[in-house]
Amino acid sequence: MSDATKDADHTGDGTRAVRAGLPEPVKHEPTLPGPVFAAHFHLPGEVAGPYSYGRDDNPTWTLLERAIGELEAPGRDDVETLVFASGMAAISSVIFSQLRAGDAVVLPSDGYQVLPLVRSQLEAYGIEVRTAPTGDDGQLEVLDGARLLWIESPSNPGLDVCDIRRLVEAAHAHGALVAVDNTLATPLGQRPLELGADFSVASGTKQLTGHGDVLLGYVTGRAGETMTAVRRWRKIVGAISGPMEAWLAHRSIATLQLRIDRQNATALAVAEALRQRPEVSGLRYPGLPGDPAHKIASQQMRRYGCVISFTLPTRARAERFLQALRLVEDATSFGGVRSTAERRGRWGGDAVPEGFIRMSVGAEDPEDLVADVLRALDESAR
Repeated sequence: MSDATKDADHTGDGTRAVRAGLPEPVKHEPTLPGPVFAAHFHLPGEVAGPYSYGRDDNPTWTLLERAIGELEAPGRDDVETLVFASGMAAISSVIFSQLRAGDAVVLPSDGYQVLPLVRSQLEAYGIEVRTAPTGDDGQLEVLDGARLLWIESPSNPGLDVCDIRRLVEAAHAHGALVAVDNTLATPLGQRPLELGADFSVASGTKQLTGHGDVLLGYVTGRAGETMTAVRRWRKIVGAISGPMEAWLAHRSIATLQLRIDRQNATALAVAEALRQRPEVSGLRYPGLPGDPAHKIASQQMRRYGCVISFTLPTRARAERFLQALRLVEDATSFGGVRSTAERRGRWGGDAVPEGFIRMSVGAEDPEDLVADVLRALDESAR
């Protein structure tokens, strides 16, 4: 982050992450209050006030929502954040609260593998679904008449990047709302609302919380009618975060800047090492000079993320590589402090080669992780 950006915000990312969402200090009280376990609250007389029933609000959510809002839109008091039980709950809340029968929505054709399921449900509700690839701003071509544009940048798992500001301006000119899935970037890597988007949506399960032990999602958007609809959807569906999960998430955000900087630096080192290997093709990492997305990513991202993708020659070679790794767990998801990798094609739903690997770089020592990856490549060739 540039010095000018720090001056404008008055706070560095590390300071903000450590202090985000904390209440005013009270003598003899903890810095971060513990989780509030309550299905209901004392409510004599009129029901006006912040807390009445556990499906609607909870003090632990309030602090976490404040913390995420301070990261997604620092210095702004016109935004609202709502937390959800999972990233998909957050995604669904925006899509289904903003669209009606007869509307059109634009989704990425190369996005998260659950989006095809979302498409089927939308079409069952009489909503037109259009798709186009993330790369080369492909979604621009299908915006006319759409009510909502859904952007995933970087895309998962292919790591393509689009010009968010350009797409937002075009979508707004067509009268469409814009939501950006910010999961891969995190608020320290990219701030969609600053790029003009109406919603920043993410799975907090991933790098935001970073320990692989919490399912969480959130939506941040400009306070007003659209976010009121998102809140109403959460109430109707009941897709709420438990107070323990919310508290764990808030606690984990304090180390976000430390984790993300370590993981990003190591991801670049691993990508540089993979680039030298002849058996590796299709290597993608937005932070890698020469990556097709690097130029536009450098213009709108402040950090490039911890996920790398690449392809080995065959399914068998990829599986031998994964089995040979010692510091990298063969697991799905990404963003945790322990490195993970998987052959993405095993799930189906992603248009990737059989030997395609998605790797999430953790917080291990860079030299150890690079050595482990290179050793596993050597062993898998035998």
